[in-house]
Amino acid sequence: MVDDRPSSFTRYAVRALPGGLVLLRFEGLRHDLPEGYLRRTAHLPAFWVREGVPLDVEVRRYERWAGRLPARPARFCNPSEPRQGVAQRFAALAGLPHLTERQVAWVRDKTAMKDRFRQLGLRTARYARVRSARDVERFAGRYGWPAVLKPVDSFACVDTHRLTGPAAPAGLDFGARRWMVEEHLGGTEWEVCGLIHAGEVLDAWPSAMPCRPLDIVDGAMNANISVGSGEGPPVDLRALLQRVVTGMGIDHGYAHMEFFVVGGEVYAGEIGVRLAGCEIPANHGHAYGFDVFGATLDVYLGRRPVLDYRERRCAGDLLLPLPGSGTVRRITPREELLRIPGVIDAVLKAGVGEPVAARRASHNASGYVHVAGTSIGEVERRMRKVLDVFTIEVAPA
Repeated sequence: MVDDRPSSFTRYAVRALPGGLVLLRFEGLRHDLPEGYLRRTAHLPAFWVREGVPLDVEVRRYERWAGRLPARPARFCNPSEPRQGVAQRFAALAGLPHLTERQVAWVRDKTAMKDRFRQLGLRTARYARVRSARDVERFAGRYGWPAVLKPVDSFACVDTHRLTGPAAPAGLDFGARRWMVEEHLGGTEWEVCGLIHAGEVLDAWPSAMPCRPLDIVDGAMNANISVGSGEGPPVDLRALLQRVVTGMGIDHGYAHMEFFVVGGEVYAGEIGVRLAGCEIPANHGHAYGFDVFGATLDVYLGRRPVLDYRERRCAGDLLLPLPGSGTVRRITPREELLRIPGVIDAVLKAGVGEPVAARRASHNASGYVHVAGTSIGEVERRMRKVLDVFTIEVAPA
């Protein structure tokens, strides 16, 4: 399993597979793995891919290393979006189940992705590859402002901008990365997740977003709400995911897709074949009352999970604000958050006196709470109550 940052899923896997988990790590990303987490996972075999060394050389070194393990890994899981390309290439060279180079392009390069959506008969926002501010202006001259400018391989809204006019964001370098522009869609933005086994989408779970991701990075409430109570969009979500999964030849895994409903029509946004970000998978577990991480491990281990739902409600994750980088001076205690009606769990990523680093990304947070309720509206109201209570003060470094 690729392990480039601690997550709820990787922590679950560490507990669930104490004798059957091998971690694949990258030396260039060691700073994203806290020392405490490294100590807690020190009992597991971990192969570190060296920075600047050809991948085929590292795979040969891995094969010698894996030959000394009690059992050589036979399955592969990459829960990381930014590591998708290198991780799948590593798995291919090591003879493990993997996405092909073309499949990686479909789920990572947003222009190739939208090209494929259209080939499969799905509507998308109009889009174009761009190499200059003039290209963006020409696109907007044809389709209108606002327009959305993003790197083709971005994630979590990193370096993604909603433009209302021809002025480019400060410091943007069109030559440093590959960029695209697309029209800004109205309507309602939704998310859907699903598990895939033997090419079949076993089920699809919708999520509502009180605020759009591009509003979130500018300070709006950062939340996702799994809709287990029947309030979801009027769309056959399982069929929608199945069309994409079949069209992309995906055999197994976890899929996360964003889409828009505009005037009753569905527009495909983006898809990732890896676990959803933030705490969205955990939301589904709380909303449907089942072991979502265990079911996810099953599909990556080649097993068909039993989706035994014992609950039907709405449950969401609210990411707690992180106003800047520095040292935490004051933060609302977890115990106080748990006393708020509807809050079923709370996690703080840092305590008083500890360093924090903020960035413009949809996963920027000082922690999160899980909130449950009978409807999307009730969960959102309870989340806003949490924000009324929560405070954090950060002393700049």
